[in-house]
Amino acid sequence: MTTIIGGTTGVAPAQWTTAGRPGSPVNGQLGWNSTLSQLESWTGSQWQQVTSLLYSASYLVVAGGGGGAGLGGGGGAGGLLSGTTTFAAGTAYTVTVGAGGAGGANSNSITGIGVSGSNSLFSAVATAIGGGGGGVGGNVVNPSGVSGGSGGGCGTGSLTTGTGGTGTSGQGFAGGINSISAAAYGGGGGGGASIVGTAGSTSASGGGGAGASNSITGSAVTYAGGGGAGAYNGNPAGNGGAGGGGNGSNTTTGTAGSANTGGGGGGGSYSPNGAGGAGGSGIVIISYVGTQRGTGGTVTSSGGNTIHTFTSSSTYNA
Repeated sequence: MTTIIGGTTGVAPAQWTTAGRPGSPVNGQLGWNSTLSQLESWTGSQWQQVTSLLYSASYLVVAGGGGGAGLGGGGGAGGLLSGTTTFAAGTAYTVTVGAGGAGGANSNSITGIGVSGSNSLFSAVATAIGGGGGGVGGNVVNPSGVSGGSGGGCGTGSLTTGTGGTGTSGQGFAGGINSISAAAYGGGGGGGASIVGTAGSTSASGGGGAGASNSITGSAVTYAGGGGAGAYNGNPAGNGGAGGGGNGSNTTTGTAGSANTGGGGGGGSYSPNGAGGAGGSGIVIISYVGTQRGTGGTVTSSGGNTIHTFTSSSTYNA
């Protein structure tokens, strides 16, 4: 005998939390677990998720950081995006992890400008913009930082005022401006995911803006810090922002941003002259509740979640 249920209202199963599951379930008992947001059934020994073709997941996408400038400003951090999406089982999703931009050459010409980082993409779900390169110092006409996910800092040692590169709304902040006082010519730090880069002053170059903390892996990690600016004539250089930003230098080449953080590179020194540090590469992370359903990246688990971490371009197969 077949029972047909008509109408458009559907049938809703019983609901419970993980803590409030039935105390004496029978085999095949079915219900919606509101704690885990999933349908589950009693197998006789444990509660088992009832697999759906669709499932939700959290994501973090960080682009490559911008390179610091030679004689100049710190590189801007790669853009940072986080959110939730829905996967369809059996579908392939492209993952692109952006590279960090090269540091600028030891030069007060255009070759000294830091190279912007590359974008990171998670299929059509999210595109994080690469960090802007730091602006070059010396006697250039325009020492301003390059715009990007977060903007590069303004150049050190310029005789002309400039601005930090602008950040991308919702992804990062602007780089710091410079000082043209003959006492220091302080350059600006690269912008970070949570704050603008520090402006240069008459006594020191600016530090990189701090990145943003994210707990998608199960513990808090800070990503996308801006690079510190290089300094003039031995004055204090700017420190990199929390989240992988490289330190600026007052004697030589700036420090590179940390790999897989999207940190901006540190600016090189001005008199003695130094090159900029490279930006750090980006990262893409996917997390969902329950046991592993997809493939791709390095797979770990934490707190009942399955986590896929991509440090290079690949494919997530849902």
